[in-house]
Formats: sequence, C-alpha cells, structure tokens
Amino acid sequence: MTTGVTFSHKFDIILNIERPYPPLLRRPEYPESPKSRESLELHIKEILDLHVMGNVGHNEKVEITTPFIVKWNNGKSIMVGDFRPHNNYTVPERSPIPNFQISLTQISLAVYISTMDCLTGFHQSVVTPRARKYLRIIVHCGVYEYLKMPFGTKNSPSKFQRMIHEIFPEELSEGWLIIYIDDIIVCSKTWEEHTYRLSRVLGKIKSVNMRISLKKCHFGFKELKALGQVVSGLSLEIDKKHWSSTTETYASEQKGDLVIFGTHRILQTAHLKL
Repeated sequence: MTTGVTFSHKFDIILNIERPYPPLLRRPEYPESPKSRESLELHIKEILDLHVMGNVGHNEKVEITTPFIVKWNNGKSIMVGDFRPHNNYTVPERSPIPNFQISLTQISLAVYISTMDCLTGFHQSVVTPRARKYLRIIVHCGVYEYLKMPFGTKNSPSKFQRMIHEIFPEELSEGWLIIYIDDIIVCSKTWEEHTYRLSRVLGKIKSVNMRISLKKCHFGFKELKALGQVVSGLSLEIDKKHWSSTTETYASEQKGDLVIFGTHRILQTAHLKL
C-alpha cells in the first residue's frame, strides 16, 4: 500500500543559513523506554512500507537530523518529531489558511453535506531530492529521510493548502467547496446539485492521483460533524466529544477560556447570519 502522490506538486525547503550548519540542527536521538522503542520501530516500519520515508545509507554525509519520539494517549501511540530548531531556520512560504468562521457559516447554510479526508494528508506531496537532506530524522534504530511532505515542518500546512487550491480553483471560487487543511467539504441545497458536485470533486481527485480515506468519508448527509461542529441547514452546534477533549486539554494549560470564548463568538456570528 502507498499514499497518493500528486506529482505536479513538489515540497521544497529553503534554509536561511549556509554551511556549516549550527549544531542545533544536528541533534542526537532522544532517550526512550523499551515500550516506546518497540512502538517507534512499528511506526517506522509502517512509514517505510508506505514509501513516506526511505533509509539513509551508512556512507552518506548527514548534516541535519531531527529526533523523533513516541507520544502516548489513551494507550495509543503516535510518532512525533521535534522540528522547532529546523523551523527557525526555514524560509517561510506564505499561503493563507481559510478563515474558520467563514467556512463554518458556509457549511451551516447547506442542506446536503459531504465530507472527505485526504489519506495521510500531507504525505501526498513529494519532497524534492534536494530537500531530503533537510528532512532526515534520527531514532534509536537509524537515520531516515522523508520522501513525502512531513507533518510538523513550518511550511507543510501552507504548501498543502496551496496545492489543494490549485487542484480545485473553479469549485472553490463557486463557493460550494470548502477545504480546511486536509478536510474536503461539499455543500449543496438540492440532491441533484449535490451529486453533480460530488462527481466533479471525485473526478479531479482521481485525475491528480490523490487518495482519500473511505472510512472517514460521509456522503449526502443533512446533518454531519464538520470542522469540530455538528452542522445542518437549520442548526449549528459544538460537537460534544470535540468540546470535551478541547476543554480538558487546554484547561490544564490555563488557555481554556480563550478556546471557549473564541468558539462562542464563531457560533454567535453564524447564527446571526442564519
């Protein structure tokens, strides 16, 4: 199995420094428990099988390495890289992320809603050969380099958003397609209109070799969870599961009030427009 690859869109990185690179960009692996090491090895194997990463040869010169660790949540592990020093030296690529409030209002006015999720999101964009040396990671079992665009780097969200906008320019300008990072949302007022729009979007997805996660797709619903909200043509409310996890996470960091007030402001504005 592999991720989709949109070959017309390459991910490149430009650093604002020259060789020799500062020691901060070449860091050793982080210490891990035996349990985390075992989990990390499984994650690495999965990513290698998907051709998202490749091995770095023993004779290759390695100048930049980013350490990766495993984070645990409710018994499940995810692999996380500390790209912070790397991002500090990366020249930013400016590409606007959609306004969350406007996107939410557009969805709430629809009668029929379909949502699709890009399979492994950012990994559908190929890293240029020149940039691979900047995207090498280090763990206890070796050094690897990204062949597909990784999560966590400075320009990944902007690059992915720009790629999506270049694939669907007409659909986005017509106002019925909403794309927020890797969430694709189709909105319509009639069923005939909705099926036509879905065929357009799916046709373009196929034409550029993009893949979507079928288990995360929902087609032709009148009420649906989207962007952390439960939306329909008549109502807009917070997804309670999303609300609970958000408040629990940020309350411990004393940021919960900002999240609560910001979300209420979005909902109030959307309801006024309805």
